Amino acid sequence: MPTIRLGLIGDNIAASRSPAFHRLAGQMCGLDVSYDLLVPRELKLDFDGVFNRARRNGYRGLNITYPYKETVMSRIRIGDPNVRAIAACNTVVFDGPDAIGANTDYSGFVAAYRGCFGPVAPGIVAMAGCGGVGKAIGFALASVGAKALRLFDTDPAKAEHLAQALAAPHPALEVQLARSVEQACEGTDGLVNCTPMGMVGYGGSAFPNTALGKRRWAFDAVYTPIDTPFLVAARAAGLSVMSGYELHLHQAVDCFRIFTGREIDLAALRRTLAKSESNLPQMP
Repeated sequence: MPTIRLGLIGDNIAASRSPAFHRLAGQMCGLDVSYDLLVPRELKLDFDGVFNRARRNGYRGLNITYPYKETVMSRIRIGDPNVRAIAACNTVVFDGPDAIGANTDYSGFVAAYRGCFGPVAPGIVAMAGCGGVGKAIGFALASVGAKALRLFDTDPAKAEHLAQALAAPHPALEVQLARSVEQACEGTDGLVNCTPMGMVGYGGSAFPNTALGKRRWAFDAVYTPIDTPFLVAARAAGLSVMSGYELHLHQAVDCFRIFTGREIDLAALRRTLAKSESNLPQMP
């Protein structure tokens, strides 16, 4: 049985759980799956060098993470109009001469949100960070019925670009640009972090603790660690929280389907992963 070669390109990925996920998913399906962490600076290559080498070396597919989700767009073919509008890609499959892109951050967030919160709409949401993952989650929030988005990014052009991208496909969604994260939080129901703050190697929280009062729910796209400073503070303040691990798990299931054509039993996979990593959370 030939090995299905997969990999992840990113800059700060030593703690990624993607290799364990895909190898275990492969075992559950009777497939031999390898999964490599590909850090451009460690390989002494730029992004294009790593991407092209993976293609030449017979990789079936790649995951793309921070900070390359937008960089990869010019190297791939996009069939899904949602992904073209998001203009960020986290999943690439090599099919002959083609490199085909998808965005499972988008589909994964929709599934994770429904799994955690059911049919309850997000309400008015403050989102910090409007880069690659932020764009996907902005579109996903619109898809699960957000009433309004308040966007903040330290690069205002990114927030403006996301607002413009959302305007045509979601004309009923109210989108405002905030001058500060505190302003973004005013009058909101949910808080969403799509910055790398709180990730292993980065410190702090995108939201000050003073912004947590009177909010209903919180989500952090960071999943290493699972309990980020932001989520710890949000939980202590009484908010319902969804961790980045839930997004990671659901988007990875979608990635595996794209890479292999196989469906995974999510509950069985969750149990298997929890046995191998005892600190992973269990869904109620």
